Amino acid sequence: MRPSAIHVGAAVGAALIPILALLWASGAPLFLGIRIWTEQLLIASVALAMGLCFLKRSFARRAREAEDAPWYDRIAALFAFAYGIYLVWRFPYLTENLFYAQDEALIVASIGLVLLLETVRRAIGWPLIAILGAICLYALFADHLTGPLQSRAVKPERLVIFAILDSASMVGAALTIAVVVVVPYVVLARLLMASGGSSFFSDLSVSLLGGTRGGAGKIAVLGSAFFGSISGSAVSNVASTGAITIPLMTKAGYRPKTAAAIEASSSTGGQLVPPIMGASAFLLAENLRVPYSEVVAAALIPAILYYVSLLAFADFEAARRDLKPIEGDRPSVWSVLRRGWFVLMPFFLLIIGLFAFNLRPETAALVALGALFVIALFKTYEGPRISGRDLIQTLVDAGKIALDIILICAVASIVIGVFNLSGLSFGLTFFLVQVGQGSLLLLLGLTAVLCIILGMGLPTVGVYLLLAALAAPPLIELGIQPMAAHLFVLYFGMLSMITPPVAIAAFVAANMARAPAMMTAVEAVRVGWTAFLVPMLFVGSPALLMMGAGPFDSLLAMATATAGICLVTAGVVGWFRVLLTPVTRILCVAVGLALFVPHSMIEFGPALNIAGAIGGALIWVFAARLGTAAAPAAKRI
Repeated sequence: MRPSAIHVGAAVGAALIPILALLWASGAPLFLGIRIWTEQLLIASVALAMGLCFLKRSFARRAREAEDAPWYDRIAALFAFAYGIYLVWRFPYLTENLFYAQDEALIVASIGLVLLLETVRRAIGWPLIAILGAICLYALFADHLTGPLQSRAVKPERLVIFAILDSASMVGAALTIAVVVVVPYVVLARLLMASGGSSFFSDLSVSLLGGTRGGAGKIAVLGSAFFGSISGSAVSNVASTGAITIPLMTKAGYRPKTAAAIEASSSTGGQLVPPIMGASAFLLAENLRVPYSEVVAAALIPAILYYVSLLAFADFEAARRDLKPIEGDRPSVWSVLRRGWFVLMPFFLLIIGLFAFNLRPETAALVALGALFVIALFKTYEGPRISGRDLIQTLVDAGKIALDIILICAVASIVIGVFNLSGLSFGLTFFLVQVGQGSLLLLLGLTAVLCIILGMGLPTVGVYLLLAALAAPPLIELGIQPMAAHLFVLYFGMLSMITPPVAIAAFVAANMARAPAMMTAVEAVRVGWTAFLVPMLFVGSPALLMMGAGPFDSLLAMATATAGICLVTAGVVGWFRVLLTPVTRILCVAVGLALFVPHSMIEFGPALNIAGAIGGALIWVFAARLGTAAAPAAKRI
C-alpha cells in the first residue's frame, strides 16, 4: 500500500534530524562557506522534534503512527515546523537587537515555551516540567525568601525570553551536545543494529557463556552490556534484549522476578559501559571540560566491577537452584567473530580515535560510522548487504530516537539556565556545603537519595543534567574530585531505573516476565547492589577511576574489590560452593566488604584488605563445613 503524505512527511522530518547533525559534525557548512549559527541548528532540531512529537504521541501520551494523528495534532505539527523556520530566520536579529524587539521576542519565546512544554509532557510526562515550574517559581519570588536562598526576583517577561532565546538557556551547551555529539552516536547505533549487531552480540554471548552454569543469566548480563553501551537507554535495552533473554532465563529455571531483575539491572548498567556509554557521558565530558577519553577511562573499572557482580549473581543463583547450562548446539566463538568481525570495528576505531588521535567525540563517531557504512554496502552479519531502503530507515529510526533526547535536553537546559540566572545554584550549594562540613558521609547519603528521587520517571540524560547542576557542585566544593562527583550523581540518577517506587526498567522487565512489578524492583536492587556502593568507594578512592594513583594502585583496588564483590554476592544469594547458613551469609558479606573497601580510602585500608583476604581464603577452604550438606554439587565460577 502506498504510504500517505503525512507518513512520508513524518519520515522526512525524522531523517532530517540526524542529517543536520551529521552535516554539522562533519563541518560541511564551514567547508561550503555557509554561515550558520549553532543556535540556528539547535532551534531547527528542536522544531523538528516538536513537530514529530505531535504526530507520534497523542495528547494522552500514547504512541501512534503519524497517519493516525487527528487533524488538530497535524495542524500543531505544521505550526511547530513553521515556527522553527521563522525562529531560525529571525534568531540572529532578535538576539542582536533584543532591546528594540522586546515585544516580538516575548511573543516568539512564549509560543516556543508552550510548544516545548506540551511536547515534553507528551514525550516523558510531568516530572521534568514540574521541576522547571518549581525553579521558575523560585526565580519569580526569590526576594520573598530569607537566608542563603534569598535572591533578586526575575521579571516574568525576562524569564520567558531568557528561557527560549538566550544562549545560556535552551540553546545552551546541553542541547548542543545532544544534537552535535549524541545524535551521530544514535545513528551509529542504529546502523550497527541494521548491520546485524544485535544478533552478533547475542550469538557472541551464547558462544562465550552458554555452556557455563547459569548460562542463560550470563548471556542476559553480557548481551545487555554490549547492547546497552550502544543504545544508551535502559528501557529500550530491556524491551529489545529482554524479549530474548527473559524467556531464555525462565526456561532455564530462573524465577520470573529474578530473570526480569537480572535483565533490568544489566540493561541499566549498559549506560556506564565504555566506549559509548549513552548520551550522559558526553554531557559529563562537556560539563567538566575534559576530553571524552578521560570519561571513558574513569568509567572503566566501576563498569567492570558492576558486571562482575551481575555475572557472579547469575552464577551463584544458578548453583543454588541447580540450573543446568543451555542445551543444544552453540556457535563457536571463532565462527561468530569470523562472520561479524566488522561489528567490532567501530568500537576499535572509536577507541583509537579518542585515545590515540585525541579526536572530538563527534569526529570519532563519523569515522566509525563511515567505515561501518562502507562495509555494510557489501555485507552484514546476517548475510546480504544493506539496502538503500535500510539506510533510509536507519536515519528515520535515529531521528525518532533522538526526538526524546532533544526535547529532554532542551527543557533541562532551561532548568540549568534559570537555576543559574536566579541565584539558586549559589544558595543551594552554600546550604549543602554547610551540611557536608558537618559530615561528608551525610552529604553523600542525602545526595544519593536526592538523585534517586529526582530520577523517578526521568530518562538518564535528563536526570544527569539536573543533578550536574543541583547535586555535583556541593561535592566539588568539599574537595571531591570533579570526575568522581559527576560520576557519583550519574550512577545514582541511573539507579532510579531499578529503585522502588518508580523503577521504569524493572517494571518493563516485570511485564515481559509476567512477574509482580514491585517485587521485581526489589529483586533488581538485590541483584544490582554493587551500583549502590561503588560510587561511595570511588568518591573516597579515585584509584578506582584511575585518577590520582599509579597503575599498580588502581589494579590492586580493582582486584580486592572484585574478590570482595564475589564474597558479598555469595552472601546475598546464599551460595558459596555450598548452600550457606544465615550466619555464614553474614560472615561472607562482612569479609567481602572488608575486601571491597579500597586500600587507599581509609588509613587502615591495607590491614582491612589483608584481614578480608585471609577471611575469604578461610571461607573458601572451610565452605563445606560452614554450609549445609543438602546443597547440590556445583562447579567453581
